[in-house]
Amino acid sequence: MIHARLQVRPATGDDLEAVNDIYNHYVAESHITFDVEPVSMEQRREWFTHYAPAGRHRLFVAEDGGRVVGFASSSRFRPKPGYLTSVETSVYLEPDATGRGAGSRLYESLFKSLEGEDVHRAYAGIALPNPASIALHEKFGFKRVAHFTEQGRKFGRYWDVAWFEKPLEGAAEPI
Repeated sequence: MIHARLQVRPATGDDLEAVNDIYNHYVAESHITFDVEPVSMEQRREWFTHYAPAGRHRLFVAEDGGRVVGFASSSRFRPKPGYLTSVETSVYLEPDATGRGAGSRLYESLFKSLEGEDVHRAYAGIALPNPASIALHEKFGFKRVAHFTEQGRKFGRYWDVAWFEKPLEGAAEPI
């Protein structure tokens, strides 16, 4: 279990370097993101402008002893207006923080923060294989709704992606 010093809080601009370092580790070392080039700090700062302390797009970080060890976000699912009540969620952890409860703590905070917001569904795309991510998402009520074969290419091969969906409370009446 992760140390009791773990704190989860909304991200600030001061966290972006650590967030970027965590993410870029997975860009370089794994298939779980289909980015193939590291994200620059300029790109990360622009990305951060999409997050706010209120609303459907949130960004949380987990700190252990003052060091950021992970982050979770809810972001725009698709650009068309009809998708505004859907969000895509992600969680990334430093490799030495995996399997110790940080991902669960991040998702607990993220989903609690979305309660009462105009959000109807959360989606997560998981590049396969990734049993730890599947287990985390299922723990939070996500159900597998699709399996796309060879959806992304990285490291000279194609990877399957499973899509998961979670109903959320709070969406306004349909228009």
